[in-house]
Amino acid sequence: MSKFGKGCHLHLIDGSAFIFRAYHALPPLTRKSDGLPIGAVSGFCNMLQRYVDGDHGPDAPTHLAVIFDKGSHTFRNDMYDLYKANREAMPEDLRPQIPLTRQATEAFNIACKELEGYEADDIIATLACQARQAGGRVTIVSSDKDLMQLVGDGVEMLDAMKNKRIDREGVFEKFGVYPERVVDVQALAGDSVDNVPGAPGIGIKTAALLINEFGDLETLLDRAEEIKQPKRRETLIEKRDQIELSKRLVQLDCETPLDFTLEDLELRDPDPDKLMAFLAEMEFRTLTKRIADKLGVEPPVIADTPAPAADEPQAEDIPFDASKYECVRDAAALRKWIDQAYERGWLAVDTETTGLNEMIADLVGISLCIEPGEACYIPLTHRDGSSDDLFGSDALAEGQMPLDEALEMLKPVLEDPSILKVGQNMKYDAKIFARYGVDVAPIDDTMLMSYAMHAGEHGHGMDTLSERYLGHTPIPIKPLLGSGKSAITFDKVPIDEATAYAAEDADITLRLWKLFKPQLHRVQVTTVYETLERPLVPVLAEMEMHGIKVDRDVLSRMSNAFAQKMAGLEAEIHELAGETFNVGSPAQLGEILFDKMGLEGGKKGKTGKYSTGADVLEDLATEHELPRRVLDWRQLSKLKSTYTDALQTHINPDTGRVHTSYAITGANTGRLASTDPNLQNIPVRTEEGRRIREAFIAEPGNVLVSLDYSQIELRILAHIADIPALKQAFADGLDIHAMTASEMFDVPLDEMTPEIRRKAKAINFGVIYGISGFGLARNLRIPRAEAQGFIDRYFERFPGIRRYMDDTIAFAKEHGYVQTLFGRKIHTTEINAKGPHAGFARRAAINAPIQGTAADVIRRAMVRMPEAIDGLPAKMLLQVHDELLFEVAEDAVDQTIEIARDVMENAPDPAVKLDVKLTVDAGKGANWAEAH
Repeated sequence: MSKFGKGCHLHLIDGSAFIFRAYHALPPLTRKSDGLPIGAVSGFCNMLQRYVDGDHGPDAPTHLAVIFDKGSHTFRNDMYDLYKANREAMPEDLRPQIPLTRQATEAFNIACKELEGYEADDIIATLACQARQAGGRVTIVSSDKDLMQLVGDGVEMLDAMKNKRIDREGVFEKFGVYPERVVDVQALAGDSVDNVPGAPGIGIKTAALLINEFGDLETLLDRAEEIKQPKRRETLIEKRDQIELSKRLVQLDCETPLDFTLEDLELRDPDPDKLMAFLAEMEFRTLTKRIADKLGVEPPVIADTPAPAADEPQAEDIPFDASKYECVRDAAALRKWIDQAYERGWLAVDTETTGLNEMIADLVGISLCIEPGEACYIPLTHRDGSSDDLFGSDALAEGQMPLDEALEMLKPVLEDPSILKVGQNMKYDAKIFARYGVDVAPIDDTMLMSYAMHAGEHGHGMDTLSERYLGHTPIPIKPLLGSGKSAITFDKVPIDEATAYAAEDADITLRLWKLFKPQLHRVQVTTVYETLERPLVPVLAEMEMHGIKVDRDVLSRMSNAFAQKMAGLEAEIHELAGETFNVGSPAQLGEILFDKMGLEGGKKGKTGKYSTGADVLEDLATEHELPRRVLDWRQLSKLKSTYTDALQTHINPDTGRVHTSYAITGANTGRLASTDPNLQNIPVRTEEGRRIREAFIAEPGNVLVSLDYSQIELRILAHIADIPALKQAFADGLDIHAMTASEMFDVPLDEMTPEIRRKAKAINFGVIYGISGFGLARNLRIPRAEAQGFIDRYFERFPGIRRYMDDTIAFAKEHGYVQTLFGRKIHTTEINAKGPHAGFARRAAINAPIQGTAADVIRRAMVRMPEAIDGLPAKMLLQVHDELLFEVAEDAVDQTIEIARDVMENAPDPAVKLDVKLTVDAGKGANWAEAH
């Protein structure tokens, strides 16, 4: 056994991170012989084997260990009994797998270390310090922020999921300080996951600013009286003991009493007999054969079972290898792939195009995948850019299938109801194929599967999912296309490079599908995916392709009118200011408001300029006229630039219509997001905003029909929070805002004024969003004390709402998510956050079940609508929150309204029976403004 020293490289793997990633990334596998859960063990073994066999180059380990936590009670619990008190209990099916991961590590002949009373991080810290002192290098395989305090002087971290190394600069990017001051920042910021208290109201950024200013935590606490901000100063003084305790909790112990040495961690080859025996015992048939082949031994015989081997479904078994992807250049080669699709019953498919706008982008190529690692690319319209003559850049490159021939061969399989087509963001590909006469169905969508399972946890783009769940970073598109003026479209990418990129996309998609499909049931969102996500894809695709007609002349006239009104507001603003200045300049406006007029609330940013954002002006607008006029000017400016000017550029020259695109995963609550252009945020509270809808018109002989849920979120609130007064008001058909005003302000209904009703309406909707007195004061432009009084009185009148809010927050803190009435899970990852994020996270958790249920209701209605109106001369054009807009022949309006209203009002049944009946208001007109 050689002495550890210079030239040695110790790799320390965070065992818990490997285990939990394997558990959450893989489907729930069981050993066929006895039903023992082994999914996490299977994933752990695959990750361990791939890491050991990986090409580490000059960073290859000479010494290696996997470090685990042993038990949940450590010396930190003796310091602070609430340490890690918020941690959720370990899943029942994971518990029996923990000791098996230790056995797996030992079977691979890798050092496996843990110590009672200490965390794995302390063992890692001690080993890293010993190795550094001995002159060796250390790579800590983890992304745990607590370990970043160790980085530097030969110690680095490796985020294996992203294959990203973290050095001193990487730590600074994360914390705003270098490793030696990380503990100080953590002591101030605390940690909601580990229940480290920290300093209330101070987050990572503020902590870093303070530490950089004062040098270290001790100096900061000794000089806390010098802090200018009163609240921050008081916190640091009053909570000093708590902050110092927090530092002791986050400081890793580099002198953990170990009963082994660095030499004991020397890298060793596995004992084939021992490793094969363990893998066979786990019934990992695929992994056993692969490792046996690598070791040059005969794999052991694993008894046959009726089902596939436990590890066969794993998407991670086969490494990515772009050199094995096939470029399909003729009909004979394509026929083989089509035949395989019929054999399997599924086919992952992806398109490459000249742009992101599905209505105008041209198809360049198609990629297919049958099994992980088995993918191809069919180039169709790549251009030959090698010629210098006048027509060279437009000539088709050689070695491609004719577009018509490829589509003719693929059309039957893409339309075959017995073949499942798998895609990532399948709506895009479906629209591309539809423009070429191919109706892709049935489909599965990995983006929507991820959304159904993990809304609120992370993004759902392919790159994110690949890195998170497959541990693979996809080939980036930017180096292929370039950027700026030199950027090219995909048809100019060389075919060999396009093949590697495009086929990999299909390969990743299929692997994700194999991973996600069985997980839907495990996390109990199969119904959400199958009834609210997947069937919405063809509905939205048809709506988007149909588009809505927009009158360019109306928009142009509005732009001119807005410009004139803005000029008038500018004159008023200049008169109020006593001088002329650029109203559109935040810097000049700040000087007028805070230097010249002396208004309170002025805050300067890093640039030394005053902040004049909407939140600042809305505060000032409750008491001063000039900021009110500036807000009005800005609103008109936005209407002009964002809508009346920009919408004209979105009119499709071929159809004369605007084709928005709906992002199904755009909001965590299930609400759709409209993009390119966004037609959901056209303001309706102002006369100018409502007028923009006049430009949206029907074709001759048709009218636009709007059906809008009446106060759906208040109705859902009445049901969820069980508020008798609201339920009865809806049952009696009362004006809910007038009723609330009457309850709140003791004003008889027959004496109600529009102003009092407006205040009640703002409170009704504001409370749903957890609005504060501060926020309500902005909305109503009234003093904050008066607004808070309204809210307090509201809770006194309707105590069920406060109970619902408290119960919802408690549920979110316990489970990490909230649910809609239809079972949609919205994860609340920031629910235990401190500081400014805390209030936002709580409000989001309170609102999510209500807004999410409303979103689910209209999704259900949209899914059912095409069949309901089939045969009528009617098309569903737009969805705007609680409203559906149709274009209908004039003689079919009444029939369409009757049928569509019935679908919408009965959308919850039979899945959910609301205590409050849903009602839908209908309108019609030559334009959208008249219809709504």
